[in-house]
Amino acid sequence: MPLFINRDQIFAHQVHLLEHKLRSKEERILELETENALLHLRLADCLGQLRRDHEGQREAERRCQLQRSAQKNAHLALSKLLAQVQGLKQDLRGVFGMYVSFARELEMQGKELLEKIALIISTLHQQGDPVRRLQEEVCALERSLEEEKGRCREERQRRRLLHNALVELRGNIRVHCRVRPLLPLDHSPIRASLSPGPTPEEVVQAVNDDTVLVHSARPGSQVLSRTFEFERVHGPEDSQDAVFEEVKPLLTSLLDGYNVCIMAYGQTGSGKTHTMIGSHHGNSVASASGDQEGIIPKAASELFRLIAERAVDSVEVSVVEVYNNEVLDLLAKDEEGGAYTGVKREVITTATGNIEVPGLAHEPVSSCAEVMRVLGGVLRVRAQSPTQVHRDSSRSHLIVTLTVTSRTANALALARRLQSRQQPPRAPAQRDFWSPRCSRRATAIATRGRSAHISTEDRPSSPASSAHSSPFSSPGPSPCPSPRTSISQEPIRTRLQLVDLAGSECVGVSGVSGAALWESSCINRSLSALSDVLGALADHRPHVPYRNSRLTHLLQDSIGGDAKLLVMLCVSPTQRFLTESLQSLGFGTRARQVQRGPPRTPQRKNQGLRVK
Repeated sequence: MPLFINRDQIFAHQVHLLEHKLRSKEERILELETENALLHLRLADCLGQLRRDHEGQREAERRCQLQRSAQKNAHLALSKLLAQVQGLKQDLRGVFGMYVSFARELEMQGKELLEKIALIISTLHQQGDPVRRLQEEVCALERSLEEEKGRCREERQRRRLLHNALVELRGNIRVHCRVRPLLPLDHSPIRASLSPGPTPEEVVQAVNDDTVLVHSARPGSQVLSRTFEFERVHGPEDSQDAVFEEVKPLLTSLLDGYNVCIMAYGQTGSGKTHTMIGSHHGNSVASASGDQEGIIPKAASELFRLIAERAVDSVEVSVVEVYNNEVLDLLAKDEEGGAYTGVKREVITTATGNIEVPGLAHEPVSSCAEVMRVLGGVLRVRAQSPTQVHRDSSRSHLIVTLTVTSRTANALALARRLQSRQQPPRAPAQRDFWSPRCSRRATAIATRGRSAHISTEDRPSSPASSAHSSPFSSPGPSPCPSPRTSISQEPIRTRLQLVDLAGSECVGVSGVSGAALWESSCINRSLSALSDVLGALADHRPHVPYRNSRLTHLLQDSIGGDAKLLVMLCVSPTQRFLTESLQSLGFGTRARQVQRGPPRTPQRKNQGLRVK
């Protein structure tokens, strides 16, 4: 029994030893596996480094090959440059040889020229006197030419003054012409829609300050060459100030007692509204700059400048338009008294021959700014519609009237001088006498004095009526007139009418239809009536058809009366509007032929001098 147990212990001890050795071997295996893994990692690093070294070697070989090829190319280029340098050296040696030969030739020619110059100088010294005489003669001729030019300018100025005086004496209508510059509307609509095309041909030109030349030579048509003469001609280069300078003297006549009328005539797009009102946007004249203002704002400014130097009671403005042969009051306001509305008015002729518009609205103004404010308001009401010529074509005749009421001493003295000249000789039977014992009351004097000073509209009376209603003559054969006559001054009312007529083009040019066609028909009929009136006045016909149109009826005093009338013709310069330009120039020529007699200061019965 004890022997068996020892064997088991021995076996157990051996097993324990074997298990210990097994654990030791397993640990050794783990160490070896770890070492093996580390060796594998080192091997991978070595392989990667080897691959990188191979790649670096290949890149170095590639760079070396590129350097060898670049060096080879550089050697080739350098050899080419050396060959070119050798060729340039050879060329330079040839050029240098030519330069040397040319320098020698130039030196020889320079010597020859110096010898020739010396010979010429010696010859000039020998002929110096004739040359000096020629130079003196040239200087004298230049001075004479300048003097002749100055005398020519003076003579032209004198001729203009004499012509204006002749126009004044004859009572002719002053006609000025303005040729506008080229505008986009001068291109025909078809050509403008297809391509811009060449610049339109200018056939109307301002030759000088009083002549217009119309020269047209279209292929397939007869050559047209005509000249028109007017009192003043403005070219496209003339500014608004230059145009107004020729009109400004009429404003002085306005304060001297004369009625003045300035009207612009021409086709649509010829520059009438630009000339009369100026450049404006959206029918607002307030936006126009000073150099682009037209005749109306400049005339208003000049008028109030002159008024500041004289005694003037008031200035009133009225604006009407003739639309479809109807007179519309543009200053008439609506029932609320706010916005302007065109109200129809009638033109009547009173028993005394005065032209009146009953119910016409007037607004008092005291400055140019107020006139422009009123005008800017009514321009929004003026009739306009687009045509083929202009997108904002005015379809009515606009008439702006400034009425000046004054008591100036100048006007009083002028009236005294004019009426004293027109005073008829008194008959011996009507010799005035006075007696302190005269007991008869001067009822006849007062009655006849009142009848001689009835208030009438601003219209010049006829010479006969002026002579009988002269304020300096005796009111009648009074049995006992006063020995001391005290003169009281009545107000003098004068009118400045500024007219912007509608376009004078035919219906075919405007290309309108419908209601606009009726507007064009009315415009053409009124302008034809105006032409008929001028023709009747030029031919001295016994009947002048003023009442064929509301326009001529309204302007009767200005056209055929004593007013100083100036017509501003506005024409287009291009071939497209040649027919309309010739019609406008023909109208101005007919207007110049009107002789109304010398203008007189308006002898209004309510504006004379009253003898008490």
